[in-house]
Amino acid sequence: MLKDITIGQYYPANSIIHRLDSRIKLIATFVFMISLFITNKFWPYAIVLLSLISVVKLSSIPMKYIIKGIKPLRWIILFTFVINIFFLPGDVIWSFGFLTITSQGIQQAIFMAVRLVFLVVGTSILTLTTSPIELTDGIERLLNPFKKIGLPVHELAMMMTIALRFIPTLLDETDKIMKAQMSRGADFESKNLINRAKNLVPLLVPLFVSAFRRADELAMAMEARCYRGGYNRTKMKEAVITKSDYIASGIQAIYLAIIIATRFM
Repeated sequence: MLKDITIGQYYPANSIIHRLDSRIKLIATFVFMISLFITNKFWPYAIVLLSLISVVKLSSIPMKYIIKGIKPLRWIILFTFVINIFFLPGDVIWSFGFLTITSQGIQQAIFMAVRLVFLVVGTSILTLTTSPIELTDGIERLLNPFKKIGLPVHELAMMMTIALRFIPTLLDETDKIMKAQMSRGADFESKNLINRAKNLVPLLVPLFVSAFRRADELAMAMEARCYRGGYNRTKMKEAVITKSDYIASGIQAIYLAIIIATRFM
């Protein structure tokens, strides 16, 4: 299951989406997230779904790879679905003890489940199509105006990117530790949730030790290369806004305008 998590991973390809400027993709992700929370009806989600499918096709990322990233979150989606369907007040359809199903609860449960799935897919596309270096540069350039108030923009962007990039690394490390402990008799697949939770406790110590070791190695490697943060730092490849980026920005504006319009229809 750990290998199914796609957040933080980069899928190399030479697609239109990969070639877009990282700033445009970051803004597009925020626009997409805003559009999900603006939408208050079911039928506008057809527009959102069509947009997602179009972006995935243009990015040359296999649809199976995108869907695989949803699998680890199925329990969170199911929990959200159950909470909404049983505990939201409204017109009662079915009742048994303290459990009641309302028409409003069913609608809200489906609504939230769809929103979570779209949110995971949309944010995954950003990291899958943007390398860690490009992501750092994009965040730094977008936050650049905050330098005037003393915000350490470069350091903040670097920390965010390293944290994001370390997700798949730590997941691989967790998988190795689990396999090593399973070979010694540990049971991580028990149907008893309490026993499974107890068996996960010994996993935390070697995982934290490994994480601190990797962090120390990364710090030493950066110091060995005379890394000094954002002070007078230059870039080998300067990001340039191209015609494709302007077109993508225009499409984002049209998309957001349509979603806002559907809210008031």
